Amino acid sequence: MSLRQFEYALAVAEEGSVTAAAELLHVAQPSVSQQIRGLERELGVELFARTPAGLVPTVVGRAFLREAEVAVSAARRARATARAGADDLVGELVVAVQMGFGTRQLPGALSALRRRFPRLEVTVFEEPGSAELERLCRRGVLNLALMAACERSPADAHHLGDEEFVVVLGAGHPQLAADRVELRELEGEPWVRFDRDSALDGVLLNVLRENELTPMTAARVSQTATAVRWAAHGLGVTLVPASAVPQGYEHLVRPVSPVVSQPVIAVLRPGGGPAETALLEFLRQETWSESVRFSPVS
Repeated sequence: MSLRQFEYALAVAEEGSVTAAAELLHVAQPSVSQQIRGLERELGVELFARTPAGLVPTVVGRAFLREAEVAVSAARRARATARAGADDLVGELVVAVQMGFGTRQLPGALSALRRRFPRLEVTVFEEPGSAELERLCRRGVLNLALMAACERSPADAHHLGDEEFVVVLGAGHPQLAADRVELRELEGEPWVRFDRDSALDGVLLNVLRENELTPMTAARVSQTATAVRWAAHGLGVTLVPASAVPQGYEHLVRPVSPVVSQPVIAVLRPGGGPAETALLEFLRQETWSESVRFSPVS
């Protein structure tokens, strides 16, 4: 088996066809077909099944692809480390962020990283909760994960600061006259909530229960920006990390009492290289724990 075969198999799984995978890889279609057939012969299993929707990984294929992804990611990091000079780091950096956290801080840190290593390619994706991030960290797929601290946080996690949560209210809401909204004043309000497996929805549920509020659900969404926009249009109130509030909605946002906040941590892969170390340093330089202040409506 070779890394090229792993890369071809991952491309086929991503695209759903040999033709599309070949286009993605910029190689001839027969080359991809040959490599996949050779890989299946060597393994003695069928990795893909033909369906009306295209090529779909089999049960064995999915298990194989998970390990192939780890191997390819490790190989890319090894190549990047081998080629790295003092000011000329190349390769790919994979960063995962727990949804809603670091929305304001990460772009600045990545811009600084880009200026230091202009040839470095960065891939960033969001996950709704910390469980999947921890799993990906353990598999070695991620270079750096940005998430809220929890009971299972690694002992070597780097604490960056605390993310304060704020409530988003519809235009004309009476609580906009307050500097800080007492949570119990929101009794009877409908809430714009998040997907049931989202860590953000878990935070909201805990807050409501601690303040003896009934979680009346108006809608569920999967993105913080959507929750803010829907709350702003009066569908219900919502609770999000302060840095996740899109520009233009600040006048509808208020901090809450009692204060709701979560520690934000960065987790690096074991033996992290210069790219991870630099990004961590740039994240440390961002403002994380600044008190949230918004001007009340007069």
